[in-house]
Amino acid sequence: MSYKRIQASEISDYVYCRRSWWLRQARGYAPQNVRELQNGQQFHQEHGRSLQQSSWLRRLAYVLLFVTVTYVTFQLLMGM
Repeated sequence: MSYKRIQASEISDYVYCRRSWWLRQARGYAPQNVRELQNGQQFHQEHGRSLQQSSWLRRLAYVLLFVTVTYVTFQLLMGM
């Protein structure tokens, strides 16, 4: 007996909605709201990119703050 490989996306679909997964896998039904699904995927990709960008900007802000505090401290110590 050969078994079908299960992909991670299928597990995600199953966890999200078992009935939808079953209809797609066992009955061969395709979603009718394809455009909405594509728009949702695009939105999530853009949102993920903006989160990643904000994370890098936060790191950059911390580095700049560290450099500024170090510079000011150095200037205060050298002026004494």
